[in-house]
Amino acid sequence: MSDPIRVLVTGAAGQIAYSLLYNIAKGDVFGKDQPLVLVLLDITPMLPVLDGVVMELQDCALPLLREVIPTDKEEVAFKDLDAAILVGSMPRKEGMERKDLLKANVKIFKSQGAALDKYAKKTVKVLVVGNPANTNCLIASKSAPSIPKENFSCLTRLDHNRARSQVAIRVGVPADNVKDVIIWGNHSSTQYPDVHHAKVKVQGKEIGAYEAVKDDGWLKGDFISTVQQRGAAVIKARKLSSAMSAAKAISDHMRDIWFGTPEGEFISMGVISDGNSYGIPSDLIYSFPVVIKNKTWTIVDGLAINDFSRGKMDATAKELVEERDTALEFIA
Repeated sequence: MSDPIRVLVTGAAGQIAYSLLYNIAKGDVFGKDQPLVLVLLDITPMLPVLDGVVMELQDCALPLLREVIPTDKEEVAFKDLDAAILVGSMPRKEGMERKDLLKANVKIFKSQGAALDKYAKKTVKVLVVGNPANTNCLIASKSAPSIPKENFSCLTRLDHNRARSQVAIRVGVPADNVKDVIIWGNHSSTQYPDVHHAKVKVQGKEIGAYEAVKDDGWLKGDFISTVQQRGAAVIKARKLSSAMSAAKAISDHMRDIWFGTPEGEFISMGVISDGNSYGIPSDLIYSFPVVIKNKTWTIVDGLAINDFSRGKMDATAKELVEERDTALEFIA
């Protein structure tokens, strides 16, 4: 067996982490033969809850889990990390403007980025989940100048999985019969779920999503708004935000970073936009279609973009530029 890797989960006393930690600890993410040290970071008032989470992880009697370290200290949490999953963030409270939310989170992710820079391995892979995820990810990356920008990504895999599932349900096939959906842009209600390049396996034959669904109006209307508003719909129904599905998406995202994407298939993740071929401004964390090999992602180039898609891709980019500029003002 190989040496244990150190994996940090922040917001570790929260809902998403409660679904996520078991997936990681039993080997679903980093491999069935990869021992782990799990580091759990949360704010000081949550430490008693973390103790309960540690007890439960111990009680799972998982062979890969070598040690669990609960802490409220960044210098402990970020030391020698191989992977960091930054789930914890300031949630939006009632009556809170997006700008106020941004300000609170800039502070958190500037501090965590600096801690990554100071204590983590330079090869660490960082996934930002806490919202606004794209801009939080950019701030963390800018605060960790000694770690390559390419090592930072944000979660749009939940949106990707939602889009995939909506198409599968509509056509009446299993979800894994749908591939190459794309989430462009921000993990917000301006995101653009795009199925122009998606393929659906129907009765053993792969066809385009538009041909499989046979309802262009739905694909250009309700399908997009359903995926964009799905998080809000879950909150309305459950009175709590998506946790099980978010944990599954985080697991998918990190597993693909670790082991690569399936041959002939791409997935969506928020990555640095520098040098992209789609006319998206540089210096943004923007969700693109990517393939991953040897722990390195590459944006899928050369996909045809029609006018319908162009407008939606630009609108979500505009929101990200505004978020970035506001966040950088707060830092300054």
